[in-house]
Amino acid sequence: MSVKSLPSDHPTWPRHAKTGVLLVNLGTPDATDKKSMRRYLKQFLSDRRVIEVPRLLWWLILNLIILNVRPKRSGAAYDSIWLKDDPDGSPLRKYTRLQAEMLKKHYGERDDLVVEWAMRYGNPSITDKLDAMQRNGCNRFVILPLYPQYAASTTATVNDEVFNWALKQRWQPAIRTAPPWHDHPTYIDALKTSVEKSWNKTGTKKPEHLMVSFHGIPYRYFVQGDPYHCHCMKTARLLREAMAWPDDKYHVTFQSRFGSEPWLQPYTDKTLEALGEDGVSSLAIMAPGFSADCLETLEELAIEGEEIFHEHGGGQFDYIPCLNASDEGMKVIRTIAKENLAGWVDDVS
Repeated sequence: MSVKSLPSDHPTWPRHAKTGVLLVNLGTPDATDKKSMRRYLKQFLSDRRVIEVPRLLWWLILNLIILNVRPKRSGAAYDSIWLKDDPDGSPLRKYTRLQAEMLKKHYGERDDLVVEWAMRYGNPSITDKLDAMQRNGCNRFVILPLYPQYAASTTATVNDEVFNWALKQRWQPAIRTAPPWHDHPTYIDALKTSVEKSWNKTGTKKPEHLMVSFHGIPYRYFVQGDPYHCHCMKTARLLREAMAWPDDKYHVTFQSRFGSEPWLQPYTDKTLEALGEDGVSSLAIMAPGFSADCLETLEELAIEGEEIFHEHGGGQFDYIPCLNASDEGMKVIRTIAKENLAGWVDDVS
């Protein structure tokens, strides 16, 4: 039967199907006002991958306490790093968008490959982007969660959302999810380059101490089998070896703990206090677990971290930006995308 003779209500599918690459980051509120913050926090903190507490107990805590108190405080924190004169507003949104646009530009004009970006929490949503890409002719997807180290509360929740979307599709596309790249040579080299560029750019001398801070997770998650701590420690070890940094002046810490239960240690803020009290004259801090700068890096590390260090007697403090859309950062994204496109789209670099 020819295409012309198909009945008018026959479902259509592109004759030359496309492959979609979707870059996904954690998320960001649409704005810093209380309503926007409440909407974002409710979606984020309702995820069972993020908060593993009995549902009824957590519903009461979240809706009766947290969502009545935290939006104002979190909004003030976001407001301190918000890009006021930029339509993106959120630094995380800006850098994630740029990463996708630069990857798309690198591939050039072609009719077999679509590149988009989304946020796990907030906008643009994963489901909206997958719907749009499918309408654009994509029947194969490479999902690239922008987390070098795997954690159930980050990588897995992105994949959950993708497969929840797939559950609703009568004609499911083929889906690949990029594995973690915590020990990838291209990634380690990019981190090394970013450290070296940071002090060359500012004209400051090499700091005496280097702190590598990762986002924390409850220690209980690690005991239950989450590989995140192992991935972080391997990234840190490979970076230290690549830079030949003295072990006694190299610190691996974990930030952003929430609640009363123990999280991965040592804690970033406590370590900054101790180093300041020890009279460390110069310290640089970086967050290699984040592919783009966000609240946890720009406010928690670059602002609060410096205040803590100085208040306890520390000297020079330098924050090293995330890879963002830098040349070395984009090389990592291109490399991971190429490896996961193999067999579907092979003529990409």
